[in-house]
Amino acid sequence: MTIEDANRAVEAVWRCESARLIAGLARMLRDVGLAEELAQDALVIALEKWPRTGVPDNPGAWLMATAKNRAIDRLRRHKLQRRKHEELGYELEREWADTTAELEAAMDNHIGDDLLRLVFTSCHPLLSMEARVALTLRLLGGLSTDEIARAYLVPEATVAQRIVRA
Repeated sequence: MTIEDANRAVEAVWRCESARLIAGLARMLRDVGLAEELAQDALVIALEKWPRTGVPDNPGAWLMATAKNRAIDRLRRHKLQRRKHEELGYELEREWADTTAELEAAMDNHIGDDLLRLVFTSCHPLLSMEARVALTLRLLGGLSTDEIARAYLVPEATVAQRIVRA
């Protein structure tokens, strides 16, 4: 069978069977758009296979079986995707719950013991006021020595020396 003969056979079968094929698929799937898409997929497969293998004995049944198989594949794929989405949703909920619990625990412990100890150390009354301010801004405020020096309009070496002495 030549390619032209196979294409003519596919065209003739499609003209005769397409309405029945789409109607049957629409009844099973309850979606006319999906039924048309699956019927056209079956037509494409027929155009690819029939020139090599020949036209089957019952081409309408072949098209219906092919379209049904495509529908089953699609339903399985959607079912798997839905299950994966649910699993991801559960994982995200668990992670969110864990993160929320960690955040709540962190918020309950406003100032940790180490940080509180550092606050008391940097503000100790034995230190000069300038040293306390420089040390607090450096250790607790996270400012660089240069930033502190610019804020107080003093040389950076002076601020560095205050921090070292403190």
